[in-house]
Amino acid sequence: MLELTAAPLTREAFAPFGDVIDTRGADFFPINAGRTKRYHDLAKVETLGEEARTLISIFVSQPVEVPLSLDFLERHPQGSQAFVPLHEERFLVVVAPPGDKIDPAQVRAFVTDGRQGVNYRAGTWHAIQSVLEREGEFLVVDRGGTGNNCDEHPLAVRVTLD
Repeated sequence: MLELTAAPLTREAFAPFGDVIDTRGADFFPINAGRTKRYHDLAKVETLGEEARTLISIFVSQPVEVPLSLDFLERHPQGSQAFVPLHEERFLVVVAPPGDKIDPAQVRAFVTDGRQGVNYRAGTWHAIQSVLEREGEFLVVDRGGTGNNCDEHPLAVRVTLD
């Protein structure tokens, strides 16, 4: 079984897998007569293939127990998938680079601080939604349309926190 300790989520550490969605440190410009800051273009939405479209959904997830034991990772080869917590829910992020196989040496685990979201690039292997402490609501942006957009790969992983 692969043993991982989740590290704090940072833009730099997560860059090989996608985008961290966080207003802190991001550029903005004023809109709405100066009453609103627009943090523009925080993540790249990918929708690959014919008849692809962007979906916006709300997921409500039950908390997991830590250490977290996983049996598989999944990927979405035809589009990115973004998760943005709506109520400052912390969650675990387990990822591996895109490819047909998963190299256990390349699997990483992160823990968000509750204000950060993530955008998995198309094809990035990742764990199921793993919210901590309490039920969580997430704004999810991903791909809809024809074709298979979910693959699973068996992998035993155990994730702990510091």
